[in-house]
Amino acid sequence: MTPRAADRARYDRATAHLDAPVAIVDLEAFDANADDLVRRAGGKPVRVASKSVRCRALLERVLARGGFAGIMSFTLDESLWLARAGFEDVLLAYPSADRTGFGELAGDAKLAAAVTVMVDDVAQLDLIDAARAGGTEEIRVCLELDTSLRLLGGRVRVGALRSPLREPAQLAELARSVVRRPGFRLVGLMAYEGHVAGVGDAVAGRPLRSRAVRLMQSAARKELAARRAAVVRAVRAVAPDLEFVNGGGTGSVQHTAAEDAVTEIAAGSGLYVPRLFDNYTSFSGRPAALFAQPVVRRPGVGVVTVLGGGYPASGAPGPDRLPVPYLPEGLRYDPQEGPGEVQTPLLGSPADDLRIGDKVWFRHAKAGELCERFDTLHLVEGDRVTAAVPTYRGEGRTFL
Repeated sequence: MTPRAADRARYDRATAHLDAPVAIVDLEAFDANADDLVRRAGGKPVRVASKSVRCRALLERVLARGGFAGIMSFTLDESLWLARAGFEDVLLAYPSADRTGFGELAGDAKLAAAVTVMVDDVAQLDLIDAARAGGTEEIRVCLELDTSLRLLGGRVRVGALRSPLREPAQLAELARSVVRRPGFRLVGLMAYEGHVAGVGDAVAGRPLRSRAVRLMQSAARKELAARRAAVVRAVRAVAPDLEFVNGGGTGSVQHTAAEDAVTEIAAGSGLYVPRLFDNYTSFSGRPAALFAQPVVRRPGVGVVTVLGGGYPASGAPGPDRLPVPYLPEGLRYDPQEGPGEVQTPLLGSPADDLRIGDKVWFRHAKAGELCERFDTLHLVEGDRVTAAVPTYRGEGRTFL
């Protein structure tokens, strides 16, 4: 029996009492992935990206482990909810226009001490001030650095369109604006290198593209390390008590941790290890989060149909944004239909061994987005479900 076949047998036994669709997290794999992130971080604390987990119970589990400290959240509403639930260090990774949320933040000392907001424009400070609604609490602020690689004199950009702040002088100028402005305190700097951390460099069947990605990422790491160090020096000259410099992402943990200027690493997807993280030379993880759909039809030889399963991931549309049939091994989509909202035909010889009611296990393309489809995660240890915990959706929270 192959390791994947053994996993399938375990998951089927563990969930035999549960009807599909059902989502699980294999805790042995989850914990092993957590240990690997800590190892790669080389002694620097890992801040957990909640967007990639979206389950309070699992956030608590990983933060109870050595090597992890703090949460990186994705909306202000989520940040306030987590702070009220007792999480004491929440960094909002994206700027917000949530006026109601800023009013609550400015009016509550506990929330203001726990939550740090992201800023890359003076206009965002203006919006926060206008939303204070009489609240006088000091707002903790983090600045974001654009990490994209610019080539050919800036005519070619590789990386996400995020912050407009790129050069040390730009960051220092905004830092001065924060420091001079009553009601704000500059505490951090963040730089997320998505073109390094979130792009696989060993894509099966694409050797030339994989080599090009590796060359790009090598150049990007060198350029960013030098520029990030200069930015940190410039910002610390304005705000000597800067508490943290955050960088990284699951795919670049060890590279970012090697930079002296970085004090903490952000990662989250590496806990679940969705399919987009199969194509890396820098690390390998164990798939920990899966979902199962039930076989409901057998249209013919070598074909079964499962209920639903069309859960595409965000980003530029393409085959890599689709879930992948994982267990049993050897199933594939019908190219005429693909994964559908209400039914998904699957082709391949393993289909002939599946009966009506059997489970087919899938991996999502991304990590936390799976939790927008399920209200419960069943936690598997060995061949037993030992707990069932709510996702954000299961707690009635859909932040985006």
